[in-house]
Amino acid sequence: MKLLMIYCEEFGFTPTLKTLSDAPDAEPAHITDAVVGFIHVEPGDMERSRKVTTKLVKHLKWLAGKNGTRRIVLHSFAHLGEAKAEPTAGREILQQAQERLETAGYEVWQTPYGHFNDLIIQAPGHPLARVYQEF
Repeated sequence: MKLLMIYCEEFGFTPTLKTLSDAPDAEPAHITDAVVGFIHVEPGDMERSRKVTTKLVKHLKWLAGKNGTRRIVLHSFAHLGEAKAEPTAGREILQQAQERLETAGYEVWQTPYGHFNDLIIQAPGHPLARVYQEF
């Protein structure tokens, strides 16, 4: 898995193009004061989904704590590497992460899976606003 996290003062998305035929229709959203995880699920991540999900949640919670927020957005972003997992694996891992984060008391959103989205990103320029992890 590859993970680019950006702390955003403002983050918004508007679904523009459906890329998976079975993706449900989706509405736009605007979120403030949140860590956004750009998540690239790779082949093999499903076989170790418990470990991968644990690391994903741990990194997101860590950066949220460093930025004083309990708001997290999960964004499937298959552009951080060449090899991509099957769509069902990506959906499942993001769903597992959302459930674990919500159980821990975080507000969590997911950008619409299977859609390209127009994005609004306003991020401050400080060292803990952007962090990359690979695991």
